[in-house]
Amino acid sequence: MSRKQRLFIGGEWVEPDAGHYEVVNPATEGVVGLAPEASRAQAHAAASAAREAFASWSRTPARERAAVLERAAAVLRRDFDRHADLAGAESGATTGTARGMQVAVAVSRFQRYAQGALEPVESALPPQINEASPMGRAGVMGALAVRQPVGVVTCITSYNNPWANPAGKVAPALAMGNTVVVKPAPQDPLSVYGMAAALEEAGVPPGVVNVVSGRESAVGEAAVDSPDVDMVSFTGSTAVGRRIGEVCGRGMKRQLMELGGKGAAIVLDDADVDAAVAGIGTTFSFYSGQICTAPTRVIVQRPVYERLLEKLTAYIGYLKVGDPRERGTVVGPVISAAHRDRIESYVELGRKEGARLVAGGERPTGPGLDKGFYVAPTLLADCTNDMRVVREEVFGPVVVVVPFDAAGPEEAEETAIALANDSEYGLIDYVWSGDVARAFRVARRLRAGGVGVNTIGRNMEAPFGGFKQSGVGRDVGSYALHAYSELQSIVWPG
Repeated sequence: MSRKQRLFIGGEWVEPDAGHYEVVNPATEGVVGLAPEASRAQAHAAASAAREAFASWSRTPARERAAVLERAAAVLRRDFDRHADLAGAESGATTGTARGMQVAVAVSRFQRYAQGALEPVESALPPQINEASPMGRAGVMGALAVRQPVGVVTCITSYNNPWANPAGKVAPALAMGNTVVVKPAPQDPLSVYGMAAALEEAGVPPGVVNVVSGRESAVGEAAVDSPDVDMVSFTGSTAVGRRIGEVCGRGMKRQLMELGGKGAAIVLDDADVDAAVAGIGTTFSFYSGQICTAPTRVIVQRPVYERLLEKLTAYIGYLKVGDPRERGTVVGPVISAAHRDRIESYVELGRKEGARLVAGGERPTGPGLDKGFYVAPTLLADCTNDMRVVREEVFGPVVVVVPFDAAGPEEAEETAIALANDSEYGLIDYVWSGDVARAFRVARRLRAGGVGVNTIGRNMEAPFGGFKQSGVGRDVGSYALHAYSELQSIVWPG
């Protein structure tokens, strides 16, 4: 890929109206490449191209759409190493994460939705017997529910995964017959252009996929407010999601939003503490804590509180912080200097609020750490639910621990549930208990879109999305195909 990337609009690689800006490697602070800065007019042109392409793409037979997605997966596999290197350089992800959780997941999602394009879109409904009325004669009415593509979908993607997140939007949207405008995160957009190039090589028709990038908010705003756009799929902060929702509301545009999270991890006194620590500890390492599904808010029953703190502290001691390209590195940098400063300010705020700093809290030092945006994995104990560091999303390698007391098992469940639900977020929560029936009982009462029972693992066919301020709608698996479609009813006399 050339150092000066161009926009992708209407099947053409187009020079940006507003020039280019530098994409910075979070580990080295060196320049990865030059990303294009689109104008509002170019974002609107991308939406217009998508609108023009929609008529033919939506009528393209499902098997042909599936073939394009399958070929795109093959192209991505062919260039896997190059894409993984770029993803790591742009996002600061470790080599293992860039390969296994970014590019590999993107490939699997294109494969999944190549099959998804072939899933039935029609559902027969039971016939209804109607009595004679002013509306017509008596008779039996047949009915069919048909899923139709929404139209033009703007996909605004997050910086923490420049491959899996865009693929999880683009692939199901295309499988359903929609056309897309992709607005990647400004910090790491080059990978998304690589995805567009793979789709172009795979034979996607002009205008079906368009990519416009930029640091200025005007680009994203134009990709949302264009009259040619029917739906917006967004992953990012709740604050930005609210602003997008206001624009979508004025235009009655469909929304799919995966927003912030502050995942509660309930650890009851009968839990396997080692298993809980292994799950919670991934917050420190996975994407350097820049993941909305992380179990960052630990709600632990007093009898196992000190043991959990001891083991989490030991867990941190085994984590190597440093260059994500080096073998053995577990914790790489966060995305930018500004975000590093924000995370550090939250740690200091937590200390001022009365939290006890158990580990971390200082900027990492050592060989190779004189450059790069590194944050030490941090553990804050003795927290209470009214602290801002407990209530607000930090989005970094920081875990806060809230202990609670209970007179008996029933009170423990009630207290843990109340503490976990006392949040404006509700994306994914977690429950650890040696009694699986008890864990499921607690899980059913948590106000979260997903709950992990004795695991942080995911089932990639299960619906994904949040309650409350954590989002609108559900995707993943076949649920994504439903998210990018509208239901149409067809009725007829039997």
